[in-house]
Amino acid sequence: MVQLNPDSIRPAANRLKRAQGQLAAVIRMLDEGQDCEDVVTQLAAVSRALDRAGFAIVATGLKQCITEEGAASLDVQKMEKLFLTLA
Repeated sequence: MVQLNPDSIRPAANRLKRAQGQLAAVIRMLDEGQDCEDVVTQLAAVSRALDRAGFAIVATGLKQCITEEGAASLDVQKMEKLFLTLA
């Protein structure tokens, strides 16, 4: 198992923090009775931000597996499963 380097996933963590703020805004919009189209647009933006952060985290883990542990120890099925959980 590869422990993710905090420095290498910091951009993904920042993206998740922004998504957290966007999600709070979506909830606020719902509470305020905002227009459905605006809510859905913002919700789609949150979803994309989460997807991008997830892919960045998985890709960083894959890169670390290959460079630090060597390709021989790479569990391809496990990595594929991780990618598919985001699909």
